[in-house]
Amino acid sequence: MLRQHQSRITLRTTGRGLVDITREVAAHVQASGISQGLMTLFVRHTSASLLIQENADPDVRDDLERFFSRLVKDGDALFQHRSEGPDDMPAHVRGALTATQLAVPVEGGRLALGTWQGIYLWEHRLRGHHREMVLHVIGE
Repeated sequence: MLRQHQSRITLRTTGRGLVDITREVAAHVQASGISQGLMTLFVRHTSASLLIQENADPDVRDDLERFFSRLVKDGDALFQHRSEGPDDMPAHVRGALTATQLAVPVEGGRLALGTWQGIYLWEHRLRGHHREMVLHVIGE
């Protein structure tokens, strides 16, 4: 019989960067009691995103941040929207270039991530924010 489970994850970020949320997401999946199915995670913000990325070498996360800093510069004169500071529109562009939701299969009651994969919330603003994600698991 097909079942569904929905919950929310909230956290306070400390500013721009990737926050590993794999363990917390995995705990919610396990608490759902669903052994085979699909987990969907959605971030309810336009200046943060979700990412599946390597979890072994922190240089990968640092390199991603450096790349995006070069690609979308804070305070770029191109941007008119600066309501919350010079990082406001760059944070929205970063969010548009990445993802606001992820889907991961559930096998044996666990996320079917690869050996070196982790789930990250990517804060695109320079200062910390409260971020909320909705997690949905469907399956048997």
